Amino acid sequence: MVEDKSKLTESDVDEIKSIFQKLVENNERYDVDEIEFWFENEGSWSSRDSRIRIVNLSNYVQDKYQQTAHLRIISDDDCSCGN
Repeated sequence: MVEDKSKLTESDVDEIKSIFQKLVENNERYDVDEIEFWFENEGSWSSRDSRIRIVNLSNYVQDKYQQTAHLRIISDDDCSCGN
């Protein structure tokens, strides 16, 4: 997976996004604060920039999915309000 924990490559970023995307698509829940806490205490992730980037990616993917899921629920509403 990530070879250099001090600097994420674009390939690393794409893979991390994909992992979080699969989680939310499978209705798996994760807590962004817990992810941040884990990275701070895990030990081998010494680069703060990399940890922040991963936490931000997890938050971005989760927020993006929730927004699009909300829009799908609204668009599936068959109330015929405009007809």
